[in-house]
Amino acid sequence: MSRMRPILISVVLLLIACEHPSPPTSVSAAQVPAPATSPTKVADHFVPPPESTIPDDDFGKQVALGRQIFVDPGRYAKAYVGNQLSCENCHLDAGRLANSAPLWGAYPMYPAYRSKNHHVNTFAERLQGCFNYSMNGKAPPLGDPVLVALESYAYWMSKSEPIGTSLPGRGYPKLAKPALTPDYARGEVVFKRDCALCHGGDGQGQQAAGRTVFPPLWGPQSFNWGAGMEQVNNAAGFIKANMPLGRGNTLTDQDAWDVAYYMDGHERPQDPRFNDSIPATRAAYHDTPDSLYGITVNGQLLGKGTTDR
Repeated sequence: MSRMRPILISVVLLLIACEHPSPPTSVSAAQVPAPATSPTKVADHFVPPPESTIPDDDFGKQVALGRQIFVDPGRYAKAYVGNQLSCENCHLDAGRLANSAPLWGAYPMYPAYRSKNHHVNTFAERLQGCFNYSMNGKAPPLGDPVLVALESYAYWMSKSEPIGTSLPGRGYPKLAKPALTPDYARGEVVFKRDCALCHGGDGQGQQAAGRTVFPPLWGPQSFNWGAGMEQVNNAAGFIKANMPLGRGNTLTDQDAWDVAYYMDGHERPQDPRFNDSIPATRAAYHDTPDSLYGITVNGQLLGKGTTDR
């Protein structure tokens, strides 16, 4: 019971955090206090302003809407979402938490060249990619209210940060290669021991009151093969720092690598860039040891994609 208590507490906190706030049109001065002092840095990590300081004005309404979209895109950006995930499944605490690719770590770093699409991306284009890949949906057009609101939320969270400076806590931690090559069987042991309680023995997550509380990790409702989390190194860094929920940094590095390999060693929706050939698609977009696309794992060739929803 003592082992389960931190997870159960985390479930309660997550449910509270995911409660739908009032639509931004109803935000009032009573609900949202006036801005407080500028955010500061604590323990070498940037601390974004508290959500209670979202301004009670037209800009603040867009910030509040951006937060709502981030926490529950299936409700507030339904036209662009193709699975059961929310943005904060990979960017915890509504995009605020260090070492889980927080929004404040990304916004000041754009525009930036990305090898993923071979051109300089604006922050809005970066958000479009999240809808295409992580959400397995379609990108809102530039200037769409959904993108404007998300940009407003990220900008508000990042105020007072230096532009173009990579701050501690940005992105996911970079783990050194493990002593042993990541292994599916060892990863399965870690998954059953530390992950299945929340994500289910089949990895398909859990729902409460019609909402996804713990996300599916593979299968038709998870991120597709174009998402950054399909890279084992990215998944290992995220898992090490943040999982099991409420007990981050308790797994060994080897366990994090192994369970990341196990998670990414399952089929998921096809890469939207698929060009009718798994080997050709791997050569074009997944030619790295950290991608299992086009690789046979546990007797299955990965990259065929899942289509059922």
